[in-house]
Amino acid sequence: MQSSHAFRFTTFILFLVLLVSVSESTPPEDPIKCRSPNANCTITNAYATFPDRAICRVGEVKYPTTEAEVISAVAEATRAMRKIKVGTRFYHSIPKLACPDGVDGVVISTKYLNRVLKVDGEGMSITVEGGVTVREIIEVAAAGGLALPHAPYWWGLTIGGLLSTGAHGSSLWGKGSAVHDYVVGIKMVSPGGAQDGYAKVRRLVDGDQHLNAAKVSLGVLGIITQVTLKLQPMFKRSITYFERDDTDLSDQVISFGRSYEFADMTWYPSQRKVVYRRDTRVSSNTSGNGLYDFIPFRPTPSPALAIVRASEEYQEARRDAAGKCLSAKIITSLLSLSAYGLTNNGITFLKYPVIGYNNRLQSSGSCLDSVNDLRITACPWDPSIKGEFFHEIGISIDLKVVKGFIEDVRKLGELEPMAFCGLELYNGILMRYVKASTAYLGKEEDGINFDFTYYRSKDPMSPRLFEDVLEEVEQMALFKYGGSPHWGKNRNIAFLKAVGKYKNREGFLKIKNEYDPYGLFSNEWTNQILGVEGTVSIDKDGCALEGLCLCSKDSHCAPSKGYFCRAGRIYKEARVCSYLGFKP
Repeated sequence: MQSSHAFRFTTFILFLVLLVSVSESTPPEDPIKCRSPNANCTITNAYATFPDRAICRVGEVKYPTTEAEVISAVAEATRAMRKIKVGTRFYHSIPKLACPDGVDGVVISTKYLNRVLKVDGEGMSITVEGGVTVREIIEVAAAGGLALPHAPYWWGLTIGGLLSTGAHGSSLWGKGSAVHDYVVGIKMVSPGGAQDGYAKVRRLVDGDQHLNAAKVSLGVLGIITQVTLKLQPMFKRSITYFERDDTDLSDQVISFGRSYEFADMTWYPSQRKVVYRRDTRVSSNTSGNGLYDFIPFRPTPSPALAIVRASEEYQEARRDAAGKCLSAKIITSLLSLSAYGLTNNGITFLKYPVIGYNNRLQSSGSCLDSVNDLRITACPWDPSIKGEFFHEIGISIDLKVVKGFIEDVRKLGELEPMAFCGLELYNGILMRYVKASTAYLGKEEDGINFDFTYYRSKDPMSPRLFEDVLEEVEQMALFKYGGSPHWGKNRNIAFLKAVGKYKNREGFLKIKNEYDPYGLFSNEWTNQILGVEGTVSIDKDGCALEGLCLCSKDSHCAPSKGYFCRAGRIYKEARVCSYLGFKP
């Protein structure tokens, strides 16, 4: 009965998603809200919640429209020694990177710093303000016959925001897939002394070691006002998705990435299969005008999203693992049948390969299209409706050890065949290739970034179905295999001693102290993850359930508090916290 319930609802939802795939949707609300004009405000992210579910209060918000106004805003806050953070139009980072400490801080928004300043066709570069989105960069460059070779798959990020967190696409070729490794110039405003008028404009160019600190900055060096990116002549790509069982995944994973420039993989461990994306450059004379409008990033009917969420809550409450697995198979099958949003001509999918220009295939996010339809449709995670609510984990593992990690995950799947169905409801484990970077806080080694998205309960004290398995996977990735966290994703435990994995951390901190000696652009969170002061671990009842701490023999895991600790089954050093007596 439970499984048939999941079948009816999930089939209905997926067909609704496909029916509205070319519709426009209500744009997301601004993450900044104020009780009075630009004062007494709160700031959140696109999901309206931080990992610790705390509310971030802000004394004042500034909306500069020019660099001169940015300089004035920074100088005013510096003179008053007020904490400063940078806000963006959509703010997709999960951690509290944009939250100033206390309640009197200032947020400087880049919402109106959204102009393209120059496209240099001869020099093959583009210069934009810090609030320009990935989509705008891609489109304007393409109009000039140029291409940003790599980009995150989601185009609703600003250039300033993605440089703060190190967002990337997928590639082991050339410089790799991180946008920051195509940056050749940054202009930013940081605090200054009285002799500087309390604000200092810094111009960083290619070859300047300070640029390597600014390219992935966590927002602690100042506010980025301009970025110059190196582009390439426009080119075409050819994409084919194909499925194989996961038996030899650990053997194929490295060679596949080295064979195709834009390759990635999506792994469904409970279904024992992998979807490989064969994606590479082809001659610009090759026929094709393909388009990629990824289905999970399309506008979705709000009632349909509410039904999906209610169905998953129902399955969680009744520990209906079989229902989740059936739902996952339906979703992944329909995504496969619809080619994940690829079309050969911008309208219909006819066959593989799909061939088209880079700007039409590299990134998407049509649910951001700015027509207000009264929330009839929305982005699936829009917090103003009852839609998706999830944890999103991103961890990169060095190519030298990634085979062992994959084999350990497969072992867990053999022990608990249905444990990964919850991930597969969110389209499985996305595996993207990343290259070692010159950025001080960029990737240290060539590796694979594993993206896990899964259900999050509205009740922080409620354990998830098969939570013990997913916690063990995360802890293995971080502690057994030395994985490094994506700065803009993850729960608190991913950042425990994370900065110690970066050989240039001291160089970064030295430049941080030079640019902002009073720590005005830093907050409690950035001080914790950079190892300056404090720890990201939050010790309270139930903290391990939300990834706010590691389970140990103390108050938050003691049996008297309703929790217990037990060793992981593969990673024996792991400690997983669950309700006393709870079994998935």
